[in-house]
Amino acid sequence: MYSKPIVMLDFETTGLSPDHGDRITEVAALRIEAGRITDRYVSLVNCGVRIPPFITGLTGITQKMVDSAPPASEVVPQLVEFIGGDMLSAHNASFDEKFLNAESARAGLAPRHLGPVCSLKLARRVFPELGSYKLGTLCGSLGIRFKGTAHRAEADAEVAAEVLLHIARHLGQRYGYAEVAPELLMSVNKLAAAKVHAFLSKAGA
Repeated sequence: MYSKPIVMLDFETTGLSPDHGDRITEVAALRIEAGRITDRYVSLVNCGVRIPPFITGLTGITQKMVDSAPPASEVVPQLVEFIGGDMLSAHNASFDEKFLNAESARAGLAPRHLGPVCSLKLARRVFPELGSYKLGTLCGSLGIRFKGTAHRAEADAEVAAEVLLHIARHLGQRYGYAEVAPELLMSVNKLAAAKVHAFLSKAGA
């Protein structure tokens, strides 16, 4: 499995970009150690913004739910402390890291995490034969069962963590890795898909 802890992160948000004023509405961060999820930080977040009807329709997160949630000034420092200096991962990691950095900056904080490792990019490179890498479809292709509601932070983070664990098992079975360093995943993320097999075969030898 993985030689060091990895924290799988998922945000639900009011939109696509913090640069356009979008904010987080829910967060889940799950720590992966020793081949399983060992700890988690999950919370709705009150950023003092209106929730667009489209977002409520997609996620089920209502205005009432966030209005009664802990404020971002409380949640974000707890989240940054929970992640610490571990390797960060997310499915479409650039999206989640962008919001993490923006919310941290609002709180006057500087995240210390390593990475990130993008589980979406990683799945594309390790399983190039699959037709879709959207989280729900990918889980179906890999035989991973959704345990909660899609487009809620904890459920999405949980299945993304299971994708990462599935990839570790695959690397062990196919390439002989007894342990997988998170840094190896970052290297695979940066490779063209056509070069991944040769790289993993050499690195695992």
